[in-house]
Amino acid sequence: MRRGNRNSSHGEGGPSMERWLLTYSDMITLLMIFFIMMYVISSVNMQKFQTLATALNVVLKGEPTGMFQNVGPSFVAGEGAEAAQLAQVQKELESYLQKKGLTRQVTIREEERGLVISFQETVLFPSGSADLTPEARRIIAQVGAILKDLPNFIRVEGHTCNLPINTPKYPSNWELSMARATNVLRELIATSQIPPAHLSATGYGEYRPRYPNDSEAHRMMNRRVDIVILLTKYGETEPASPRQAESQIKQGSAEDTSSPAAIRRFLPSEKKEKEKEYFPLIKQ
Repeated sequence: MRRGNRNSSHGEGGPSMERWLLTYSDMITLLMIFFIMMYVISSVNMQKFQTLATALNVVLKGEPTGMFQNVGPSFVAGEGAEAAQLAQVQKELESYLQKKGLTRQVTIREEERGLVISFQETVLFPSGSADLTPEARRIIAQVGAILKDLPNFIRVEGHTCNLPINTPKYPSNWELSMARATNVLRELIATSQIPPAHLSATGYGEYRPRYPNDSEAHRMMNRRVDIVILLTKYGETEPASPRQAESQIKQGSAEDTSSPAAIRRFLPSEKKEKEKEYFPLIKQ
């Protein structure tokens, strides 16, 4: 009887029959990890992606490896539809430059902030000048036609090498780089009907070189104008246009305007009232 009782304790419902729960719990855990991974990478964020990759490697292989360390920039340059749209724009630009034989003078690269179209000085301007050549105007018109339907902010950046300039029109490289960026911007508006509110221009002079200014070849590559298509998440840092600011104010979604630091973002009529309120010493 004792033997029968002992055997019956390991029968149906005994400890030996519950081992399937271990396999079942492992399977559920792996499924959970899989769906978490799919959710995270559905909206690509580089920091989250790297964290996930490291965690999965630790769990599944016992130590981190480099399997996700060299993700190409095109994979993380944008999110969803924006990434696809920028990829199409890049493809069209590359096709145009290939037909024109400009692939050495005009380069396209992907950066964290967005897509950068870089024009060497010789493509657009005579040396030491900010006046666009007739061929430069035709090139900018074609490039603008490809960019005009983008909703992104576009920044035009002027750059020079470290060779000094000192003329009545351009006292330094600051003025030259800014004038070149502004002229390209004006041409984009004139020929491509890109909304002016989407555009901005800046000049960096000689202080943002891509290469050391240690040879004429490197200096030539540093003398450039970059058209930067900003990703949406970086475009959000751009100042709002008057129409956008007015819309935000009406919707009650604008930033806190109670501090003097926010006055510069008001509409012109409201700015004057705020200046009176916070800066009574300002001369009227």
